[in-house]
Amino acid sequence: MEEKRLGKPEFKEALKFWFKLGWISFGGTAGHIALMHDFLVDKKKWISNSRFFHALSICMLLPGPEAQQLAIYIGWQLHGKRGGLIAGILFVLPSMFILLGLSIVYVSYGNLPWIYAMFNGLKPAVIAIIIIALYKVGQKSLRSVLHFIIAGAAFVCIFFFNISLLLIIIGTIMLAMIIRYFNPGLLSETSNLQTDQEVNEHGYYINSFSAAPGAGFEIKRLIKQLFVFIVFWIIPLIAFYFLSKDFAFWQRLVLFFTQTAFFTIGGSYTVLPYVAQFAVTKFGWLSKMQMVDGFALAETTPGPLIIVVGFVGFMAGFNHFHSSLLMGSIALVITTFYTFLPCFLFIFIGGPLIEKSHGNEAVGGILKLVTAAVVGVILNLTIFLGNEVIFPGGVSTTHFDVIALAWVIISIFLMLKLKLNVVYLILLSLLAGLLRYAFF
Repeated sequence: MEEKRLGKPEFKEALKFWFKLGWISFGGTAGHIALMHDFLVDKKKWISNSRFFHALSICMLLPGPEAQQLAIYIGWQLHGKRGGLIAGILFVLPSMFILLGLSIVYVSYGNLPWIYAMFNGLKPAVIAIIIIALYKVGQKSLRSVLHFIIAGAAFVCIFFFNISLLLIIIGTIMLAMIIRYFNPGLLSETSNLQTDQEVNEHGYYINSFSAAPGAGFEIKRLIKQLFVFIVFWIIPLIAFYFLSKDFAFWQRLVLFFTQTAFFTIGGSYTVLPYVAQFAVTKFGWLSKMQMVDGFALAETTPGPLIIVVGFVGFMAGFNHFHSSLLMGSIALVITTFYTFLPCFLFIFIGGPLIEKSHGNEAVGGILKLVTAAVVGVILNLTIFLGNEVIFPGGVSTTHFDVIALAWVIISIFLMLKLKLNVVYLILLSLLAGLLRYAFF
């Protein structure tokens, strides 16, 4: 017997929620997911618990920020492509404008002693947030000796040999396929946890019996979607070719962040090490300390942490065009556009296809190995940025900042043990920076 569903939610009501979410979604991916689950599942019953987490698992298989892709996916299921576009755009837009304002303040007044002190107060908290992310990802991902070996190997590759994240992920996938061919048992994961089946799906508009819109593969739809994506991708590039005197810079910016969006799997903490590695060490768009400042600024905004790439783009444009706020602002918008544009393509094209492979043991085993490699990459990011905060003048006892280390430890304690909200930690860290400036 087919279950009775609620009527289709009004688009205006959904629009209000997606708009509100873009302004209040602090706390990273976990915070975004909690807010969406509370409203969409518990309060409005627009989507059942089983379908919500099924959609989340699909988004975690894709490159880019899974929380934004989850919003696109649910918006798409509720109101088609219009709903998906609105949900995805509003998820990012507020944080982009806030970060733009903060970036302008940063380059204009960041040299003032008291503002510089506030940023210094934020930096240890940012390192603490990354360490907690490393702990949580590792706790969920490292389930066997093989996982620990892969994580260690990935760290060695990127830390000692500067091998790119893309090559690490490709190598991990190839290794997983070889292991599966010769000894598939190594990729199997035993667990004592039972899968919870949501028995009662009544009353939800989208439930376990609902079909995803546009499910299945259609070559005409695929060609149409790819054509639309290419048009949106190429228009700004053409404009820069005819209007800019330095097309090479904009071409590198566009190609790099497009590549970043397509080849970084595992969420924000996978993307950011890749961006930091290239933007700081290869392209010289900004310094390590400025990258840490970018993390701090991104933590003060709602939306996905990956929005920090907008700050990277801003600094690239600002520095390349001789301290131009206009060029920096344009670079921030362009960076954000090319980072998040592929997310819509992944959902509209890949969502229905990947849904079929969900639960496939072979795919799951390979992806778990990739996630283990991501742990090693996040560890590299922690050391890469942490050295600049704990040893600001270089790794030695004479440059050891004991107060910064103490605040890292205090921040970890406040978040893990006292469950302090990240927004309050940011405010507390700003105050701590000012107090250190005043008294030390």
